Amino acid sequence: MRFFVTGTAGFIGFHLARRLLSEGHSVVGFDGVTDYYEPSLKRARLAVLAGEDGFSAVEGMLENAELLSDSLSASAADVVVHLAAQAGVRYGLEHPQSYVQSNLVGTANLIEALRIAPPQHFVFGSSSSVYGGNTDLPFAENDRTDTQLSLYAATKKAGEAMVHSYAHLFGIPSTCLRFFTVYGPWGRPDMALFKFVSAILDGQSIDVYGHGQMQRDFTYVDDLVEAIVRLTKLPPLSGSAVAHDSLSAVAPYRVVNIAGGRPTELLRFIELVEQALGKTAVLNMLPMQPGDVVATQTDTALLHALIGDLPVTPIETGVERFVEWFKSYYRRA
Repeated sequence: MRFFVTGTAGFIGFHLARRLLSEGHSVVGFDGVTDYYEPSLKRARLAVLAGEDGFSAVEGMLENAELLSDSLSASAADVVVHLAAQAGVRYGLEHPQSYVQSNLVGTANLIEALRIAPPQHFVFGSSSSVYGGNTDLPFAENDRTDTQLSLYAATKKAGEAMVHSYAHLFGIPSTCLRFFTVYGPWGRPDMALFKFVSAILDGQSIDVYGHGQMQRDFTYVDDLVEAIVRLTKLPPLSGSAVAHDSLSAVAPYRVVNIAGGRPTELLRFIELVEQALGKTAVLNMLPMQPGDVVATQTDTALLHALIGDLPVTPIETGVERFVEWFKSYYRRA
């Protein structure tokens, strides 16, 4: 099949594209290679993909509506997966316009381009952060999501709403995937695991927000990609409802959580990093940051109803694999 994937220089987009290429699909990747974090890491990911048959890259910003539309039309994609976004929660406190331009304007440009070149299935990468101030765990797709705590979360929720409107107005089968704390090799430098490993190896202290009591439903990237690949084959259509479904009553549109459903406390996560490195961390205990939530946990009933059982990589294994990649990539002992 032909895939058009935004964000292929990014963490999740890179892993998804590599998986699709390994299965013989063709992938057109669209990415702006921004400097939110080190562009050299993004270029390295693209270099890996460039060595695979079936991959072609377009470098451009989502805000460039003409380039985006032309690239999408030329790809003649069967499936479009939108993963490019301004990521991060705390960055939004100082750079709000980056989220507005990328996550709102960019997403609007892409779904408008879908009207010209409609795919069989459009998949939008959303986030568990849309659950915001919800306190009832685990989070289920049909829970209300009206209390976002960060601009990033608000833009992701707005993206879901825009996608639903286009699914309704123009009949574009669309699935929004809510990701929960994805980690693994080639991960982002702004995420906790990367920061922890780097700091511990350098003998520096690590900032532990919420005094380490926060819990996250960590999702290993290979497990996430497996779920995405299976879900791309299931466009939401009228009459296709399953148990626990979030299928819209007025559009070919569905929301699906992707995670293991096994939350881990931050202090336990740090212990696993210490074990993998064979070094002890110096902890700088801090209060919660604005925009953070205390805990995330996933209701995976809909995911399992749609695609069956998924492999769930033990967090011990996932952390070890990240550490191995980090030491190899950065040539650290």
